[in-house]
Amino acid sequence: MAILWDDKNKVFSLHTKHTTYQMKVDQFGFLLHTYYGSRIQDDASYLLVCQDRGFSPNPYEAENDRTYSLDALPQEYPFHGSGDYRTTAFDVCDGQNISGCSLKFHSHQIIQGKYALDGLPAVYADVQQAETLMITLKDERLHLDVVLYYGVLADEDVITRAVKITNRGQQTLTLAKALSASVDVLTGDLDLVHFYGRHAGERTMERTHLEHGAFSIGSYRGTSSHQHNPFVIVAERETTERSGNCFGMCFVYSGNFQCVAEKDQYGQTRVTMGIAPERFQYELAPLESFTAPEVILSYSDAGFETLSHRYHHVIRHHVCRGAYKLTRRPILINNWEATYFDFDGHKLFDIAKQASELGVEMMVLDDGWFGSRNSDNEGLGDWWVNEDKLQGSMREVSARICALGMKFGLWIEPEMVNENSKLYREHPDWAFTIPGKKPVRGRNQLVLDFSRPEVVDYVCDHIFKVLDDAHVSYVKMDMNRSISDVYSAVKGQPSEGKVLYRYMLGVYDFMERLLTRYPDLLLEGCSGGGGRFDAGMMYYSPQIWCSDNTDAISRLHIQYGTSFAYPISTVGSHVSTVPNHQTGRIVDFNTRGIVAMAGSFGYELDLNLVSDAEKQQVRQQVEAYKKYWHLLHDGKYYRLTDCERDHDKAAWMFVAEDQSEALVQIVKWTADCNGPVLYVRCRGLDPDAIYVADDGQQYSGAVLMHAGIPVRALWGEYQAYQLHFVRQNEQ
Repeated sequence: MAILWDDKNKVFSLHTKHTTYQMKVDQFGFLLHTYYGSRIQDDASYLLVCQDRGFSPNPYEAENDRTYSLDALPQEYPFHGSGDYRTTAFDVCDGQNISGCSLKFHSHQIIQGKYALDGLPAVYADVQQAETLMITLKDERLHLDVVLYYGVLADEDVITRAVKITNRGQQTLTLAKALSASVDVLTGDLDLVHFYGRHAGERTMERTHLEHGAFSIGSYRGTSSHQHNPFVIVAERETTERSGNCFGMCFVYSGNFQCVAEKDQYGQTRVTMGIAPERFQYELAPLESFTAPEVILSYSDAGFETLSHRYHHVIRHHVCRGAYKLTRRPILINNWEATYFDFDGHKLFDIAKQASELGVEMMVLDDGWFGSRNSDNEGLGDWWVNEDKLQGSMREVSARICALGMKFGLWIEPEMVNENSKLYREHPDWAFTIPGKKPVRGRNQLVLDFSRPEVVDYVCDHIFKVLDDAHVSYVKMDMNRSISDVYSAVKGQPSEGKVLYRYMLGVYDFMERLLTRYPDLLLEGCSGGGGRFDAGMMYYSPQIWCSDNTDAISRLHIQYGTSFAYPISTVGSHVSTVPNHQTGRIVDFNTRGIVAMAGSFGYELDLNLVSDAEKQQVRQQVEAYKKYWHLLHDGKYYRLTDCERDHDKAAWMFVAEDQSEALVQIVKWTADCNGPVLYVRCRGLDPDAIYVADDGQQYSGAVLMHAGIPVRALWGEYQAYQLHFVRQNEQ
């Protein structure tokens, strides 16, 4: 059993292969957190120490015992009203707008298998792969049930958390805060590793030392955002890639979020994660329930590398779904940077024809194929084919490209509308706008109210009609602005928080309906690149356009930060033209290919315009990707250099699960005259095995890992190459 209940001592122990998570129901019925770390068999509740804490208050149940205070004890789901003045996970107001509750343990249930969440993405598993613990807390005054969900995937070393809140009373309650997870760490000098960024510069790793006080990251943009990713690592200060204690928190949600890490007056640290509470105010009518999205927890006592491997595996195998979950995706070419809006049917066919001759397997038609969409100022929402522009129907265009032996894909942006569109003129109330206020535009577009089922139905009907009439194997689903002016013109006018939550449920519903109708479809997520690069989207789209910045050197930084939580198979990455359209940088074609291979590979240019030598490189890159895709997508990923600190080289590698094969990829940043020799140490190999490189050179796994390999002296800056190793007995 992965989940154990010690009825005598009132202790829950959740065991994975290498970790243990413990809670205790104390003498007053409060649920305290006692331990999360390397696997133990003991009851860790002896770590709880009570003493008089002066101005830290005492619950009424403690009577005259001044040593008991929830202001100083580690809690499992801290709530406002307990006398705890630290960051809380839960706050509710009654019908008189009075805040405060008292959540007490009521009951628990242990079941085989992994729980699911209605309308929300979540980790899934076969019945034999997981167990679920449900702990019910009650507030008797408010007639409120709070059910804490724990999913334990023992072999994955993963514990998931979610919360369901139900109003059992007769008055409407208002949830002011309903986070998904809280972890209290009793002691330690800790850092918070988080991943900040901006559009075209996402997920830059930053390590912040947690001093006394609260440190907060999050998003109020309606998406998980380019600015902060909903994944963090809590690490002891000495933790490195390969040693030290750390745990991660990964939010399986694509909207507003908040993570707060607070070091309190006694040196304890509390980390909370969930939907951002600012402007949340979720009204909960009698008998209504609210479900807080899932957080994936994992712990490592062997540094960031092991933690990343655990997240990569669980996301790839227990979050991603669909026909392309474990199979190679087609190598594609997208016309966006080749043509932008300036294309017709002939130009698209010419791009596809040249690409097919070089081995590219799919042509993707990006923005501009529908309505009056000839710029980004018009046409969004009008999801019917512009046959004059395409010089034929979508069926005819797609059939012509499929006749080349290629697959065909389309770009859509279903959540958006331009004011200059038929949809907006007919249904202006379907867009988020505040009555009497001029709307805030983004990219000259407004956001459709996907909290309304009739809006989702309309968009589904029109987009599905296009897909039904064409040969479409792939859809890229974009979302190109942050959300503002949140107002829903429906009866009751729900709060902004309720509308945005239901909005995300509407987006998830759209994607679920899309994949149900077209089960063999490859869906790629996008939000101006990496603005919704999160595990929630990965439940529907097994790959996400990693960033709108296609510059290979910029991508080294972006893909490095991304790798801490997310598997390489989820990273959409393409070879684009030079000078690069975002940075103006000129990078060698070979280097662009190697960087793009650390993802779901493709091209973002017109291959008719490259040189004959570069066309030959395309053929070689296509063959290399096919040869190595099992390593690139299924192998363990190792960061061999720190991309934020190492300014002369970037290196990473992929190793087969059975250590039989490895692929090392190296980019040399600079061009030096008579410079020092640079070395890279491999990781993850069998130290006792002999590995043979493509040139026939033989190395032991031990020497490759402990002594390393010298980086080749390459002519020019931003040069790259890759090394393939096969264990001798595998040849």
